[in-house]
Amino acid sequence: MRNFDAFIFDIDGTLTSTNELIFASFNHVAKKYLGKEFTNEEIISLFGPSEDVILKNWMKEHYEEARKDYLNFYANKHTTMASIYPGIKEIIQAIKSAGLPISIFTGKGKSTTEITLGFIEVYEYFDMIVTSDDVKNHKPSPEGINKFIDAFNLQRNRVLMIGDSPADILASKNAGIKIASVVWDSYAKDKVLSMESDYVFHTVSELKEFILRNI
Repeated sequence: MRNFDAFIFDIDGTLTSTNELIFASFNHVAKKYLGKEFTNEEIISLFGPSEDVILKNWMKEHYEEARKDYLNFYANKHTTMASIYPGIKEIIQAIKSAGLPISIFTGKGKSTTEITLGFIEVYEYFDMIVTSDDVKNHKPSPEGINKFIDAFNLQRNRVLMIGDSPADILASKNAGIKIASVVWDSYAKDKVLSMESDYVFHTVSELKEFILRNI
Protein backbone atom coordinates (compact mmCIF):
# COMPACT_ATOMS: atom_id res chain seq x y z
CA MET A 1 0.00 0.00 0.00
CA ARG A 2 1.43 3.35 -1.04
CA ASN A 3 1.46 5.88 1.79
CA PHE A 4 3.39 8.66 0.02
CA ASP A 5 2.92 10.24 -3.38
CA ALA A 6 6.05 12.41 -3.42
CA PHE A 7 9.43 12.76 -1.75
CA ILE A 8 11.78 15.64 -0.95
CA PHE A 9 15.47 15.09 -0.20
CA ASP A 10 18.10 17.23 1.47
CA ILE A 11 21.64 16.76 0.06
CA ASP A 12 24.49 17.14 2.56
CA GLY A 13 24.49 14.36 5.14
CA THR A 14 21.46 12.79 3.46
CA LEU A 15 22.48 11.85 -0.09
CA THR A 16 26.20 12.40 0.18
CA SER A 17 29.05 12.78 2.65
CA THR A 18 29.86 16.42 1.92
CA ASN A 19 29.83 17.94 5.40
CA GLU A 20 33.62 17.71 5.90
CA LEU A 21 34.15 19.05 2.38
CA ILE A 22 32.00 22.08 3.17
CA PHE A 23 33.99 22.80 6.34
CA ALA A 24 37.24 22.44 4.40
CA SER A 25 36.03 24.69 1.58
CA PHE A 26 35.08 27.49 3.95
CA ASN A 27 38.39 27.24 5.76
CA HIS A 28 40.30 27.19 2.48
CA VAL A 29 39.06 30.70 1.67
CA ALA A 30 39.04 31.86 5.29
CA LYS A 31 42.76 31.12 5.61
CA LYS A 32 43.56 32.77 2.29
CA TYR A 33 41.48 35.93 2.66
CA LEU A 34 40.92 36.34 6.39
CA GLY A 35 44.07 34.75 7.80
CA LYS A 36 42.08 32.55 10.17
CA GLU A 37 40.27 29.23 10.46
CA PHE A 38 36.84 28.43 11.88
CA THR A 39 35.76 25.40 13.89
CA ASN A 40 33.13 23.09 12.45
CA GLU A 41 30.70 24.39 15.06
CA GLU A 42 31.32 28.00 14.04
CA ILE A 43 30.64 27.14 10.40
CA ILE A 44 27.53 25.11 11.28
CA SER A 45 26.16 28.12 13.15
CA LEU A 46 26.14 30.00 9.81
CA PHE A 47 24.14 27.34 7.95
CA GLY A 48 20.82 28.42 6.50
CA PRO A 49 21.66 31.00 3.84
CA SER A 50 23.64 29.79 0.83
CA GLU A 51 27.43 29.80 0.65
CA ASP A 52 27.25 33.02 -1.37
CA VAL A 53 25.54 34.88 1.46
CA ILE A 54 28.08 33.64 4.00
CA LEU A 55 30.99 34.51 1.73
CA LYS A 56 29.63 38.00 1.06
CA ASN A 57 29.43 38.63 4.79
CA TRP A 58 32.97 37.34 5.30
CA MET A 59 34.80 38.69 2.28
CA LYS A 60 33.28 42.09 1.51
CA GLU A 61 35.27 43.54 -1.42
CA HIS A 62 37.07 40.21 -2.02
CA TYR A 63 33.80 38.31 -2.47
CA GLU A 64 34.00 37.57 -6.22
CA GLU A 65 37.55 36.24 -6.04
CA ALA A 66 36.85 34.25 -2.87
CA ARG A 67 33.69 32.75 -4.34
CA LYS A 68 35.64 31.51 -7.36
CA ASP A 69 38.28 29.98 -5.08
CA TYR A 70 35.58 28.37 -2.93
CA LEU A 71 33.82 26.77 -5.90
CA ASN A 72 37.07 25.55 -7.46
CA PHE A 73 38.17 23.94 -4.19
CA TYR A 74 34.71 22.49 -3.58
CA ALA A 75 34.51 20.96 -7.06
CA ASN A 76 38.07 19.64 -7.20
CA LYS A 77 37.96 17.96 -3.78
CA HIS A 78 34.84 15.90 -4.46
CA THR A 79 36.89 12.96 -5.68
CA THR A 80 38.70 12.63 -2.35
CA MET A 81 36.30 14.16 0.18
CA ALA A 82 32.76 13.29 -0.96
CA SER A 83 30.74 10.31 -2.14
CA ILE A 84 27.14 9.19 -2.38
CA TYR A 85 26.09 6.93 0.49
CA PRO A 86 25.84 3.32 -0.75
CA GLY A 87 22.21 2.46 -1.46
CA ILE A 88 20.96 6.02 -1.89
CA LYS A 89 20.92 5.93 -5.67
CA GLU A 90 18.85 2.74 -5.60
CA ILE A 91 16.27 4.49 -3.39
CA ILE A 92 16.02 7.41 -5.79
CA GLN A 93 15.74 5.06 -8.77
CA ALA A 94 12.97 3.08 -7.06
CA ILE A 95 10.94 6.24 -6.47
CA LYS A 96 11.40 7.30 -10.08
CA SER A 97 10.45 3.83 -11.34
CA ALA A 98 7.23 4.11 -9.33
CA GLY A 99 6.43 7.26 -11.29
CA LEU A 100 6.37 9.51 -8.22
CA PRO A 101 7.63 13.12 -8.21
CA ILE A 102 10.86 13.71 -6.35
CA SER A 103 12.48 16.98 -5.29
CA ILE A 104 15.58 18.46 -3.71
CA PHE A 105 15.25 21.14 -1.02
CA THR A 106 18.67 22.23 0.18
CA GLY A 107 20.36 25.09 1.95
CA LYS A 108 23.15 24.91 -0.63
CA GLY A 109 23.39 27.47 -3.39
CA LYS A 110 22.63 26.58 -6.99
CA SER A 111 26.29 26.27 -8.02
CA THR A 112 27.36 23.83 -5.30
CA THR A 113 24.12 21.89 -5.69
CA GLU A 114 24.80 21.35 -9.38
CA ILE A 115 28.41 20.34 -8.65
CA THR A 116 27.42 17.74 -6.05
CA LEU A 117 24.38 16.25 -7.79
CA GLY A 118 26.39 16.02 -11.00
CA PHE A 119 29.33 14.36 -9.28
CA ILE A 120 27.17 11.69 -7.62
CA GLU A 121 25.25 11.24 -10.90
CA VAL A 122 21.70 11.76 -9.65
CA TYR A 123 20.87 15.22 -11.03
CA GLU A 124 18.60 13.95 -13.78
CA TYR A 125 16.38 11.97 -11.38
CA PHE A 126 14.87 15.02 -9.70
CA ASP A 127 11.72 16.66 -11.02
CA MET A 128 12.40 19.86 -9.07
CA ILE A 129 15.51 21.27 -7.39
CA VAL A 130 15.04 24.04 -4.85
CA THR A 131 18.20 25.66 -3.47
CA SER A 132 18.72 28.61 -1.16
CA ASP A 133 19.10 30.74 -4.28
CA ASP A 134 15.55 29.83 -5.32
CA VAL A 135 13.73 31.03 -2.18
CA LYS A 136 13.38 34.28 -0.29
CA ASN A 137 13.31 32.46 3.04
CA HIS A 138 15.66 29.53 3.69
CA LYS A 139 15.04 26.58 6.00
CA PRO A 140 13.38 26.32 8.50
CA SER A 141 10.93 28.26 6.33
CA PRO A 142 8.70 25.84 4.39
CA GLU A 143 8.94 27.96 1.23
CA GLY A 144 10.97 25.39 -0.71
CA ILE A 145 8.61 22.59 0.27
CA ASN A 146 5.57 24.65 -0.67
CA LYS A 147 7.04 25.33 -4.13
CA PHE A 148 7.16 21.58 -4.80
CA ILE A 149 3.69 20.91 -3.36
CA ASP A 150 2.15 23.71 -5.41
CA ALA A 151 3.97 22.74 -8.62
CA PHE A 152 2.74 19.14 -8.47
CA ASN A 153 -0.62 19.77 -6.76
CA LEU A 154 0.25 17.41 -3.89
CA GLN A 155 -1.65 16.56 -0.73
CA ARG A 156 0.51 17.51 2.25
CA ASN A 157 -0.24 14.34 4.22
CA ARG A 158 1.17 12.29 1.31
CA VAL A 159 4.54 14.08 1.02
CA LEU A 160 7.69 12.98 2.89
CA MET A 161 10.80 15.10 3.50
CA ILE A 162 14.05 13.21 4.10
CA GLY A 163 16.88 15.15 5.77
CA ASP A 164 19.51 15.10 8.46
CA SER A 165 19.21 18.45 10.22
CA PRO A 166 17.02 20.28 12.74
CA ALA A 167 16.16 22.77 9.98
CA ASP A 168 14.73 19.93 7.87
CA ILE A 169 12.49 18.89 10.75
CA LEU A 170 11.27 22.42 11.38
CA ALA A 171 10.69 23.16 7.69
CA SER A 172 8.65 19.97 7.34
CA LYS A 173 6.56 20.68 10.41
CA ASN A 174 6.02 24.26 9.23
CA ALA A 175 4.83 22.90 5.88
CA GLY A 176 2.53 20.33 7.46
CA ILE A 177 4.27 17.32 5.92
CA LYS A 178 5.93 14.23 7.38
CA ILE A 179 9.68 14.23 8.13
CA ALA A 180 12.05 11.27 8.01
CA SER A 181 15.25 12.19 9.84
CA VAL A 182 18.38 10.30 8.78
CA VAL A 183 21.27 10.28 11.24
CA TRP A 184 23.96 8.17 9.58
CA ASP A 185 26.10 11.29 9.05
CA SER A 186 24.18 14.13 10.71
CA TYR A 187 26.28 16.96 12.13
CA ALA A 188 23.53 17.48 14.73
CA LYS A 189 22.54 13.90 15.54
CA ASP A 190 21.74 14.44 19.23
CA LYS A 191 19.61 17.49 18.51
CA VAL A 192 17.79 15.71 15.69
CA LEU A 193 17.02 12.72 17.90
CA SER A 194 15.48 15.01 20.51
CA MET A 195 13.04 16.67 18.09
CA GLU A 196 10.37 13.99 17.63
CA SER A 197 10.56 13.38 13.90
CA ASP A 198 7.84 11.24 12.33
CA TYR A 199 10.47 8.67 11.36
CA VAL A 200 14.16 8.20 12.22
CA PHE A 201 16.60 6.08 10.23
CA HIS A 202 20.10 5.18 11.37
CA THR A 203 21.18 3.42 8.15
CA VAL A 204 20.49 3.76 4.45
CA SER A 205 19.23 0.17 4.37
CA GLU A 206 16.56 1.03 6.97
CA LEU A 207 15.40 3.96 4.86
CA LYS A 208 15.43 1.86 1.69
CA GLU A 209 13.26 -0.82 3.27
CA PHE A 210 10.80 1.82 4.46
CA ILE A 211 10.62 3.59 1.10
CA LEU A 212 10.05 0.34 -0.81
CA ARG A 213 7.14 -0.49 1.51
CA ASN A 214 5.55 2.92 0.96
CA ILE A 215 5.68 3.51 -2.81
